[in-house]
Amino acid sequence: MSAFEEITAGYATEGGALELGAAVVDGRAEATARVRLPLATLNRHGLVAGATGTGKTKTLQLMAEQLSAAGVPVVMADMKGDLSGLSAPGAGGDKVAKRAQETGDDWAAAGFPVQFLSLGTGGSSVPIRATITSFGPILLSKVLGLNDTQESTLGLIFHWADSRSLPLLDTKDLRAVIQHLTSDEGKEDLKGLGGVSSATAGVILRSLLNLESQGGDTFFGEPELDPADLMRSEEGRGVISLLELAELQGKPALFSTFLMWLLAALFHELPEEGDLDKPKLVFFFDEAHLLFADASKAFLEQIVQTVKLIRSKGVGVFFCTQLPTDIPNAVLSQLGARVQHALRAFTPDDQKALAQTVKTYPTTPHYDLSKALTSLGIGEAVVTVLSEQGAPTPVAWTRLRPPRSLMASIGADAIKQAAGASPLAAKYAETIDRESAYEKLLAKVTPPAQQEPESAPEPEQPRKQDRDEPGLFGQVLGSPAVKSFLRSAGSALGREITRGLFGTGKRR
Repeated sequence: MSAFEEITAGYATEGGALELGAAVVDGRAEATARVRLPLATLNRHGLVAGATGTGKTKTLQLMAEQLSAAGVPVVMADMKGDLSGLSAPGAGGDKVAKRAQETGDDWAAAGFPVQFLSLGTGGSSVPIRATITSFGPILLSKVLGLNDTQESTLGLIFHWADSRSLPLLDTKDLRAVIQHLTSDEGKEDLKGLGGVSSATAGVILRSLLNLESQGGDTFFGEPELDPADLMRSEEGRGVISLLELAELQGKPALFSTFLMWLLAALFHELPEEGDLDKPKLVFFFDEAHLLFADASKAFLEQIVQTVKLIRSKGVGVFFCTQLPTDIPNAVLSQLGARVQHALRAFTPDDQKALAQTVKTYPTTPHYDLSKALTSLGIGEAVVTVLSEQGAPTPVAWTRLRPPRSLMASIGADAIKQAAGASPLAAKYAETIDRESAYEKLLAKVTPPAQQEPESAPEPEQPRKQDRDEPGLFGQVLGSPAVKSFLRSAGSALGREITRGLFGTGKRR
């Protein structure tokens, strides 16, 4: 059997599949030797890797538009605005026509349904947010760059706020709680739970201030993103959600950790599905190395667990990065599909990474992978995926098909206009600042006199009850109305805190 025949047989599918391109052997592409990625195995996750300028972004674009055409919603980060072209038909030309002919593609320009989102209110797209509570102490510690001891302290702070029914919605809520717990009254409240040292509290507050100064405070708050809004379809085509991250390139920990929060939220919200003919959602995790850089052991363990378990929810995750070695082995072992663009081998570290990458591929008699991975042209990749039977397909040097949408940005004005016309704009555009921990703690210190009843005997009983409760916090809980409200809010908030692989939860 020739190389082309082996590859053709290995990538044959009965169900739907993404058409990646045509196999290349000895420099020649064979249009009939199609390299496919079965839709049914996309929930086994994957990796798209390659050096800058090798065509990695265009590969993501190619996959996203085919998923949309198959009715599968897609979530992906748009680091530089390049992927906004998914919303507009592509521009043909001689190069596109030649590539289409080489890969057996009946290319036709097409645009796809796209919704433009941005983290917080600093971008030009529909702002999306998460509350401090739902983010949880583990993910927030990653954003703030805390060590294990400081992360443990932050966990205690979250626990105390939950036990006292104090919603942590935005950064000012967390700051107010930390400042209270380092006061004399707060130290009394923490008896039996441990304490918050002034030094550790100072580190957390400084990290929080730094995040706020970089605009991160506009991300935390309400209304919080509902993951269901990322799983929309329009006229049978899956909506592609593009997360605008150009404004956050200086805050990589925030956007990479937000993507992980989103995965955890999806895990909680979606029912068990098992194996499906096609996934319910595919999630492209761009610049994945930022997620794992300086990650704590607990954080990595939770990532691995999330990636393992979310498969059964019908969600596929593709990590995108420059080197496969950027991904921890425990995560890399969960990725069934590999689309590897060209690697550089200019330095000893590059050569070591190349050797390690070669070891992750099945053996093949048709290619010298060490040479192939450094010889790939732009828009070419070494591919192996899982077949519909779950077995690895033959390694294939693949010339990838050209995307059918525009391979350029549509421009800031067009993005802003599209975001304003989105059905999500009315839901998320305006920030909501309801009563939460900051207001409740402030009310303890300066209770408004005008709220006192006119009749003197009426308020005496609550004040007596307050004196019977330990600590300054008892002044807040004295009113039966406040007790009732906080009991209701606390029950929901308690569920948020205690649910989730990352200590995260979704409000209902």
